[in-house]
Amino acid sequence: MFAEGLSEPLLRAIAEAGYSAPTAVQQAVIPEVLAGKDVWAKASTGSGKTAAFVLPILEQLALEKLTVPRHTRALILVPTRELATQTAATIASFRKHLVQRPKSVVILGGVSINPQMMELRGGAEIVVATPGRLLDLVSKNALVLGSVSQLVLDEADRLLDNNFSEELAQIVALLPARRQTLLFSATFSPAVSKLAKSLMREPVRIDVTDEIAELPAIAQRAIEVDTAKRTQLLRHLIDTHAWDRVLVFVATQHATEHVTDKLKIGGINAIALHGELSQGARTRALDLFRSSGVQVLVATDLASRGLDIMGLPAVINYDLPRSPNDYVHRIGRTGRAGESGVAISFITADMRDHFALIEKRHDHYIVRERLAGFEPTEEPTPRPVNTTGGGIKGRRKSKKDKLREAAARKP
Repeated sequence: MFAEGLSEPLLRAIAEAGYSAPTAVQQAVIPEVLAGKDVWAKASTGSGKTAAFVLPILEQLALEKLTVPRHTRALILVPTRELATQTAATIASFRKHLVQRPKSVVILGGVSINPQMMELRGGAEIVVATPGRLLDLVSKNALVLGSVSQLVLDEADRLLDNNFSEELAQIVALLPARRQTLLFSATFSPAVSKLAKSLMREPVRIDVTDEIAELPAIAQRAIEVDTAKRTQLLRHLIDTHAWDRVLVFVATQHATEHVTDKLKIGGINAIALHGELSQGARTRALDLFRSSGVQVLVATDLASRGLDIMGLPAVINYDLPRSPNDYVHRIGRTGRAGESGVAISFITADMRDHFALIEKRHDHYIVRERLAGFEPTEEPTPRPVNTTGGGIKGRRKSKKDKLREAAARKP
């Protein structure tokens, strides 16, 4: 049995999707959701958390008498358009054998609002949305949230990182006070804790050990290289290993375009993915990559969460992630569903200390490698010397620094 409390139509869909047993987060979360409890779970992308909330929501809706016009019963808020689309696809795959199929609508920005307004005519039991576009539709009276009985915040930490705090507050104010709230996050950070406390009633707190970092199927490597030789090293690795697809993470939008252009000049079929692209361009890039229409996807951290790309053999950190937590999300794009994969990080002189911090955070040391022809010669950039007694450039000013500056400005 996949999970107690799930009906035969859902179990059939689960089997057809290739699931033989529940993951740790599914095993812990599903019974609590079915029992009607608020749930606050620490679980990363790739742990199976989407199914952990989608399945019990569908089970509960299957027990209700669905009417026309339809009333929104479940609202799922996500931080990115890609995660919204993928969540909607998961719902569609699991509901297909239900006698009563709840209608699911995905709402996201970057595309015309009119088709979404048309799709909402007659209502929908499940709405998957990014916060900004959801509020746009509410303001146009295309959607009413007064009947929502289940609220899901997926990737809550990323919702806060993307500055959706104000939008979340506006949305919650439109919801019934009596509802079930499910919050999923990669961390139990102070910001997420504050959000959970404001939204939830005696939640069941579930901490699922990060399975991705422990997967032996992901071989982790760290290669030391000079900054200027990273693109050459990238091309060398792609040619040497003959990977059919490679996901390359960089730090900025500009870097995605720059590295993509350099790879194309070298005869490698590559495409860029970043947040400033239109939704159509983002969808096209992902579709081409999934179907092996392009060999290399060069992306910002937009691709580090919520993207399920099966059969991806390699992930390369051209730039290291700013947050040590995002390292796990990035490498978790490979080695999925028990398949093998490799995650390679480029370590420049200035990034040595930061990578050591990532290792310490995840309690996992990775042997440094040097490849022939790419041996590094750079030394770390010297830190500015503090000769004024004030703050050091490049670092956040302390409270004392700010008080000193304020005192100096007084007449």
